[in-house]
Amino acid sequence: MHLKRLLIAFIALPLAYFYITKLPAGYFLFLLIAVSVAAQYEFYSMYKVKALLKYTGIVFGVFIILAFSLQPSLLSLKPFDLFAVLFIIMASIRLFLKRSPESSLLDIATTVTAVVYIPLLLGYQIYLRNQGYEWIIFLYGCVWASDSLAYYAGKGLGRKKLYEEISPNKTVAGAVGSIAGGAAGAVILKTVFIASMALPLSKGIILGIIIGAVTIIGDLVESMFKRDAGVKDSSNIFPGHGGLLDKLDGALFAGPVLYWVSIFLGLIQ
Repeated sequence: MHLKRLLIAFIALPLAYFYITKLPAGYFLFLLIAVSVAAQYEFYSMYKVKALLKYTGIVFGVFIILAFSLQPSLLSLKPFDLFAVLFIIMASIRLFLKRSPESSLLDIATTVTAVVYIPLLLGYQIYLRNQGYEWIIFLYGCVWASDSLAYYAGKGLGRKKLYEEISPNKTVAGAVGSIAGGAAGAVILKTVFIASMALPLSKGIILGIIIGAVTIIGDLVESMFKRDAGVKDSSNIFPGHGGLLDKLDGALFAGPVLYWVSIFLGLIQ
């Protein structure tokens, strides 16, 4: 497991770094849409959502991300406006898809939740990318550092369980490691990889600590969904590591929070 973890990092991290830093912003939009579609598919598969609802939800997810990127927004609709349309369509599909009213709310709620949980939260990364690719490197670098230090701190020092009912392997030591990893990642990123980024080191550390804390919550939320669905991993796309959603869970929460906190601190507009 340790070797697989290092191997995936060794291959994936340089590819992601060069893709984000060397290609125009439009390529990042394409990447975000592809990731969103794959992650939504995993989520719907976990919950065994009917095909028509599944693919309608995925299409709406693409529209949500496009709405973040287009000025003015797609068809003059903002991302949140699209959810009114989404609910009407999903409820109508469910009405005629299955005559029995049993589990109708569950069917609709699961489909809509995936759109909120994945493409809507991912969409905030469009706003970050508009501020410069450095913000995306900072986000994922801090999340990766948080995950990595949480893993090793939990393995080496973990005794007391953090939230056993949701994730039996998570420990308090791992949670502390996640926060420390976010701070350390921010320092390394700011001084080595994105030194030219207009971000004071002190505020970068604050952002790193916040990302580390939020990454834990994002991880636990996805674990909650998986336990509810009765699965161990969202898929087996990464052998021994689970699915794309398993790799994305921390960044789903950290992206919007980074954007909001950065506005609050006056770092971006």
